[in-house]
Amino acid sequence: MDEDQIEGCVSGYLKQKGFAQNDDKLQLSNTDSSLQPDTLNRAQLERGSARYHDGYGRLRSWAYRSLESYKHELLRVLYPVFIHCFMDLVAKGHLQEAWNFFNTFREDHEMLHSRDLQKLELVLSPTHLEEMEFAHSLRQSKFNIKICRYSYELLLQHLHNMQSTTIMGIINEHINFQVTAGQPSSISDDPEAVTLSGSIQDAVNQINQKEILWGMFEDSVEDHIDKAGALLSGTEKGEGEGKEGDNDESKKRSIDVGKQGNSVKKVKKDKVSSATGKNAKPEAGTISAAPRIKPELPLPTVSTDVELSILEDLRNRVQLNSVALPSVNFYTFVNTHNGLSCSSISHDGSLLVGGFSDSSLKVWDMAKLEQQSTAHFSQGGNDMSQNEQVIGQNSGRRQYTLFQGHSGPVYAATFSAAGDFLLSSSADKTVRLWSTKLNANLVCYKGHNYPIWDVQFSPAGHYFASCSHDRTARIWSMDRIKPLRIMAGHLSDVDCVQWHPNCNYIATGSSDKTVRLWDVQSGECVRVFIGHRSMILSLAMSPDGRYMASGDEDGTIMMWDLSSGCCVTPLVSHTSCVWSLAFSCEGSLLASGSADCTVKFWDVTTGIKVPRNEEKSGNANRLRSLKSLPTKSASVYSLQFSRRNLLFAAGALAKSGC
Repeated sequence: MDEDQIEGCVSGYLKQKGFAQNDDKLQLSNTDSSLQPDTLNRAQLERGSARYHDGYGRLRSWAYRSLESYKHELLRVLYPVFIHCFMDLVAKGHLQEAWNFFNTFREDHEMLHSRDLQKLELVLSPTHLEEMEFAHSLRQSKFNIKICRYSYELLLQHLHNMQSTTIMGIINEHINFQVTAGQPSSISDDPEAVTLSGSIQDAVNQINQKEILWGMFEDSVEDHIDKAGALLSGTEKGEGEGKEGDNDESKKRSIDVGKQGNSVKKVKKDKVSSATGKNAKPEAGTISAAPRIKPELPLPTVSTDVELSILEDLRNRVQLNSVALPSVNFYTFVNTHNGLSCSSISHDGSLLVGGFSDSSLKVWDMAKLEQQSTAHFSQGGNDMSQNEQVIGQNSGRRQYTLFQGHSGPVYAATFSAAGDFLLSSSADKTVRLWSTKLNANLVCYKGHNYPIWDVQFSPAGHYFASCSHDRTARIWSMDRIKPLRIMAGHLSDVDCVQWHPNCNYIATGSSDKTVRLWDVQSGECVRVFIGHRSMILSLAMSPDGRYMASGDEDGTIMMWDLSSGCCVTPLVSHTSCVWSLAFSCEGSLLASGSADCTVKFWDVTTGIKVPRNEEKSGNANRLRSLKSLPTKSASVYSLQFSRRNLLFAAGALAKSGC
């Protein structure tokens, strides 16, 4: 009898005896026995948890041994493979193997992805992968990696030789390769080289399609000056034409008068342009060319005294460019004993505030300090340069005004445009409004549920924005104790906030490594900027409202185009946290202050004209670093351009040095 007949007889016998289920088991047993021994061994090996460690280790060793010109592209593959190997091990219940794998290879990604690794450390069970928002989004999304064709072919060849179905499965499921022709990009730290796609990226793309109005708000003092300058120019032109028409006695005389009229008009225009601060060439014209936008919020009227003060400042404004850099006045806090949490400078540089970890605020009046210094010098005091201000030196009389009211460390402070009000935020979950005229606390605003990291006055005053550890930003007005709007959407702490010049938008930077732009009227998110590799610590808006700069914990600065939502160019020069950013008044320069004890100037005008496709093709032409000014071992906490384009800076002296 052959095997089929024997199997039929046995099956019939079992059915007669009532063992119907054994028929299926017999067929399954026969099927399993048909597998070859080498196939069983391979399947058993692939089911083991060691395949993740072995497969990633071999891919890592190959990538680090590759040629230098292709290495930076091939190394981009390691991070997505690493995190998905770890999460797959956790999802399958191999927790001990997952942590061994994580601790073995985490050093490879500590420099660029330390924040992500800290979040993944909290994954202790398979349920955490679904409950944790960050891990869930990673598993639902794909990484887009830019790579040249030759690097892509090298990777495919190596994966074929590895014969690791596990690593190939992770790459196929979680990575999309954007293969480009030609040589590998010369920009090794291109922020667009590795991006996330999927549910998150689709939502971001949909948000970034919304229309925004990036110009300055109309009816501002600067707008009035521009209109007045245009009217004056038109009037002078008409007068000049009238003079030329009246003088027709003789051809020669008319020509002479015409020449005189032209010279007179030129002199008058020079006077008007110098009076209105428009005597610079193309770099100063960017603000005048910016569209005027009607503010959606009802803004307070500007008093006559404030308007006259602004006009005086604009009349004496110094035009800056890549050749004419600003003067810098740096205030150094000494003897702070690591207690200084923040600092801020008023728009005219007359007031300086420091927030301390003992919950106090101290405000220095520069005019009073100057008088005391002058009196000290006249009495034969020690010689000291007058443009170097040292705050906090011991003396018999207190040189500052002390504000007390918070019950926790003060994390942020900001002056109103006129300098008559001061806002502060604290770990006690409150924002306080102070009067610098009365030296008293006026209002305590409560609404956040956790420490408040930053607070900023709007350019027009009256309104202000705050951001907190509770992952929200809030819009307030001085006359209401409850917030007007709550902006929610970040996945982690909101660390900094900044107003748009037209007061219709605010920007927020978060520990989730994104920057968001919010519509103040509707509370909607209208832009999401992705590209940073660490938490965002500082933001600045260009005066015309078209561009935004953001600085992060790694020392990287990124320039963004608000209308498109794309990165214009990354700036990599600082070696530590970028605490503060500031645009010059005409928008031609960007100043950055860092914990590496330097203030750097960047040429914005030339950098923003470089098309992005030139950088993609390998011609790296970033914003030009004009100058780096080292401090005397003082980390730079805050920067502020005055209306006359004088740069004020403040920082705390570090004992250990920078």
